[in-house]
This record gives sequence, structure tokens and C-alpha cells, in this order.
Amino acid sequence: MDEKDVIIKLNTKQSDGINSEDTEIITKGKYNKLNDSYIISYEDSEATGFEGSSTVLTATQSKKIQIERTGASQAQLIIEKSKKHHCHYGTPYGAFMIGVTASNIKSRLNDNGGDLFFKYVIDINSSFMSDYEVNINVKPS
Repeated sequence: MDEKDVIIKLNTKQSDGINSEDTEIITKGKYNKLNDSYIISYEDSEATGFEGSSTVLTATQSKKIQIERTGASQAQLIIEKSKKHHCHYGTPYGAFMIGVTASNIKSRLNDNGGDLFFKYVIDINSSFMSDYEVNINVKPS
């Protein structure tokens, strides 16, 4: 499959157990397939909170998602159902290690785009930080 220009609709819900925040972003990006994984990439903006960075999301079936952010903000998250990964998370204010555990991953991605849903928890030093729900829709531009 050749790399395609796509429109990416990203809906994120973040909750710390008390407060909840929903975000919707629509952006242009690239979409490709490598072996059994689909790769979604886009330039971050002020709307994502990571202006000056690029994000590459690799979804391997409904088993594992890897998110790599480079540029002004740097992070590498591995989201895998029922496994905890310790991941690097960088911000303009400094970097730290976080724990990431997924409770659900559903991929309906195919060579033309599709949908990806995942839900995970982030902790710092084993203390709960927040829950995340992410819905991504990819369609040809």
C-alpha cells in the first residue's frame, strides 16, 4: 500500500476521576501500512497542545498501539491491552516516566482508512493520574 493523504478526526476524553475534558481535532495527515500494522501520522498544532511536534501512531491489529511524538514535545507510549508499559513522556517543562495500561483496543482499520478506539490509564510512580479514551477516524482526503 502506498502512503495516502488522509483526514484524521481525533476525539479524546480525559478524566482524572473528578474532572473530565473532551477534545475533538480534525487534521490532515498521512496513512500507510507496514506488514500487519497501520501507521497514522500528522503534524501537531496549538489545538493538540503539542505545537511544533509530529505524531506517528502505529496500530498493530487490535493488540498494540505505539505513539511516538517528536519535535518540541517528545514522547513514546506503548499501549497494549492488559500489559503495563513504562514510557518516556516529555514536555516543554521536563521529561518523566509514566505507566501506561490499556483496558481496551478496537481496530477497524483497513487499506482505505477506518476507525481505531483505545482506552488506557496513565499513572506516575504507580499513582493514578488519568483515564483516556481515544477515537480516531481516518478517511481519504
